[in-house]
Amino acid sequence: MDISDIAKLAGVSPSTVSKVINHKDSSISDATRERVLKIVREYHYSPYSRSRATKDWLIGVVFRSPISLDSTLDGILNVAQRAGYAPLVLNSNLDLEQERKNLEALKSTGAAGVIWEPVNGESLSYRGILDASGAKVVTIGANGGDLSLLIPYEKATYEITAELIGRDHCRIGCLVTEGRRTPDFIQGFKRCLFEHGMAFTESLIHTEVSADLLGKIGSGELTGIVCSHYQMAKKLHERLATLHYHTPDDVSIVSLRNDSGTSWIDDPGDAISTYTIKNSDFGRLACERLIGKMTGKPAAGDHFDGLKLNNTNSLGNPPTSRSKHAVVVGSINIDTRLSVPTLPDEGKTVTTDRSLVYPGGKGTNQAAGLAKLGHRVALVGDVGADASSDVVYRTLEHWEVDTTGVYRKADVETGKAYIFVDPEGQSMITVLSGANAFLSADDLAAREQLFEGAQYCLVQTEIPLDAVLAALRTARHHGAKTILKPAACDVLPDEILQRVDILVPNLPELNTIVPGPGTIEERAAQLAERCGGTVIVTLGAGGCYLHSPELRRHFPAADFDAVDTTGASDAFISALAARLMSGDNLVRAIELANYAAGYSTTRQGVAQALIDRFGLECANA
Repeated sequence: MDISDIAKLAGVSPSTVSKVINHKDSSISDATRERVLKIVREYHYSPYSRSRATKDWLIGVVFRSPISLDSTLDGILNVAQRAGYAPLVLNSNLDLEQERKNLEALKSTGAAGVIWEPVNGESLSYRGILDASGAKVVTIGANGGDLSLLIPYEKATYEITAELIGRDHCRIGCLVTEGRRTPDFIQGFKRCLFEHGMAFTESLIHTEVSADLLGKIGSGELTGIVCSHYQMAKKLHERLATLHYHTPDDVSIVSLRNDSGTSWIDDPGDAISTYTIKNSDFGRLACERLIGKMTGKPAAGDHFDGLKLNNTNSLGNPPTSRSKHAVVVGSINIDTRLSVPTLPDEGKTVTTDRSLVYPGGKGTNQAAGLAKLGHRVALVGDVGADASSDVVYRTLEHWEVDTTGVYRKADVETGKAYIFVDPEGQSMITVLSGANAFLSADDLAAREQLFEGAQYCLVQTEIPLDAVLAALRTARHHGAKTILKPAACDVLPDEILQRVDILVPNLPELNTIVPGPGTIEERAAQLAERCGGTVIVTLGAGGCYLHSPELRRHFPAADFDAVDTTGASDAFISALAARLMSGDNLVRAIELANYAAGYSTTRQGVAQALIDRFGLECANA
């Protein structure tokens, strides 16, 4: 390649080329000069007539680590090559000595310009190496000094926070991973809150998907979350799903996401709303800025515009309530159902050849009932450290019940219940308490976060009474309404009754708790006076009787042919709570609860016989 070849490619005379490359081009137009220089750079032409310490066509790029070698480099290469420059790319591997060698190497090559990402704050002491070479320099990254070009994490965070504020969120949390972008991310979050008249406190910042963060989401204390890294957003999304929270119905999530490198994770369903930061755009801007310095012609549009909201799938308005969140505290068993010709009696042996084994217990049954009716529900209870506990966990997860409050107790077995059912569907039950007998008030305190934001708490007395009292106290402390089933209980202390909003005994339980003469109505009135709330006495085929501060009324049973009455009271209570949580008044909730109880008797077993949301909605139509 010589001057004649350059002249042909540029469409000018060789003398014009000579004048341009020897800087005697004052009479030549800017357009012609730039056309000649572009070809000179593209073909790395160096005239024989002079020794040049600087290669005008060579650009050095020094990255601090391999993490930086992503699409940032693509952006640099595209701009440099289109402008006729050849980039020489070096990597310092986070090592200061290697960084010094890289800068010395660029000095010796005579590179006309350098894009430099310093390893750390000490790196700037090497700036003299580049200054001595005469090269123009653009620093990038957080360690490059006041004029360093940065990916605008602060701006991006401001925008994703504004996305939530624009959807009426005013309780927004910030989930960050420690790293180089963290200070800018938090600053953008704080600035957006401030400029929208919202208070910032350190309690809004979270560095992990913790019980504290999940509790704030569950209680509605936080309705929106901005995330600095997509990995954290994905982890939060998955953890919420295991607790049966849904985005954006229960909480909105929006995250930053880089278009390459370790933060890029496949998300084919676009479950999380993200702002993708295009590193290639950052590389483009850095190279355009350097070429502007080298040519004395600053690049037009010197700004970063690589921010784009990919989807709105996890963005919505704040939930208006937490009405679908409930906690159930009670027994967890493995039930053995025996179909017998007649119920056992004193001195009489009954044989059978039909049995069915499945998870049960009033806690399990009521939690499954609420979940099948479309509500989020957490179960609090204990199982043993045995194979039966694995069956319990799998079954609860199948019904989408939150099991974070179900603990294994060492050296005890999971509770067991033996259920005898006659051809008329009537039943008798014998219970081996197992781990249920060890649930304590301290256990309830350790699992208190599950009560945060709950609207209803359902408790049964097949667990120790100190645990019952602790559950009721905790529920009241967090503003939840309480429903108590007094099963297998000879006495109910007033300190328990006074913390119950709705008490649901059957007739034998009413007779035990309020012994002596008197009608159902009279004894229900005595019990209601003691608890100061509402009493609903379930009467099997006779329906139920309500005594509330406002109303006394009998409700007929739903018309079903019973096959197995086991668990009908659990079906009643779970449906009652579900309908109250959905906004029904007490009368309508009882009518539908009676329907749910009757429906459950038409099938064998309990949880599998409970009505689902579709079935109950049809009855409500």
